[in-house]
Amino acid sequence: MTVSADLRDSAFLRAARGETPDHTPVWFMRQAGRSLPEYLKVREGIGMLESCMNAELITEITLQPVRRYGVDAAIFFSDIVLPLKAVGVDLDIKPGVGPVVAKPVETLADVAEIPELTAEHVPFITEAVRSLVAELGATPLIGFAGAPFTVASYLVEGGPSKDHAKTKAMMFGAPDVWDALMRKIGGIAAAYLKVQVDAGASAVQLFDSWAGALTPADYETHVMPHSTRVLAAAGELDVPRIHFGVGTTNLLGLMGEAGADVVGVDWRTPLDVAIPQVGERSVQGNLDPTLVFAPTEVMLERAGEIIEAGRAAKGHIFNLGHGVIPSTNPDQLKRLTEFVQGHPLA
Repeated sequence: MTVSADLRDSAFLRAARGETPDHTPVWFMRQAGRSLPEYLKVREGIGMLESCMNAELITEITLQPVRRYGVDAAIFFSDIVLPLKAVGVDLDIKPGVGPVVAKPVETLADVAEIPELTAEHVPFITEAVRSLVAELGATPLIGFAGAPFTVASYLVEGGPSKDHAKTKAMMFGAPDVWDALMRKIGGIAAAYLKVQVDAGASAVQLFDSWAGALTPADYETHVMPHSTRVLAAAGELDVPRIHFGVGTTNLLGLMGEAGADVVGVDWRTPLDVAIPQVGERSVQGNLDPTLVFAPTEVMLERAGEIIEAGRAAKGHIFNLGHGVIPSTNPDQLKRLTEFVQGHPLA
């Protein structure tokens, strides 16, 4: 994909590459979603996965926070299990629960039944990304995929899990099945990212939401090689790669080594602690999402501290330390966006 000069010079892409932007770029994980009244209006009566397979809806929902907040990047509206649905896995996203899989994966035969993903499975993704890139102009679009461990946990557990007991039981007790499953999911994730970049996305983020459930040794042995393959494939597309997990204080160095250009840091780890761990990489984060419910001056004071701490990194992209909470007041995010973009860099 050829990136225009204006787009390449955007604050977000400059920070992601470790160059000096004209201001600290800011976007928010889950910025497109339930905190916006316009989102609730267009989603009324339409299921989550149905929304994620409608190019017109994807485009509108992705653009909503860019219009409202003026953030420095758009994040493609989708869900990490969408590629599985697209290749034929029997799953649904149940309100208040999350992804639920009808037949959890247990054996090598179960893994073999999951098809590889091709662009033909997701024509609506290509259509939506092309439409978005045309609308966004000089604002970058971030494509994304779920990392192998997190997606595997849904497939093995049959839905969300707090302890990931079945997932770890397979990882430790059936390593052949685990390896096959992780390779299959990794291949799907890499193909899904390629579809988005080929259509015009100018950066990607790999979400490993549940990686914090692992020890560093188990992550390095059983998970990191698979994430590394996905990120290596994304690296061949010549776009910055962001790698983010929740509760990953003890994994930040490894997540960077897996192939990230930018390591996302959740709110639990201060940036001055995280930056030495990630080496010569940019960082993303990491305001506690609940601070948007605090008085505005408190929220902005903490945001200022994070921007100052981020100066020590190769590059810094301001974000929350996880996704926007559904009951967030959009006006607070607008104030936060304007504060970050107006905060002097020198």
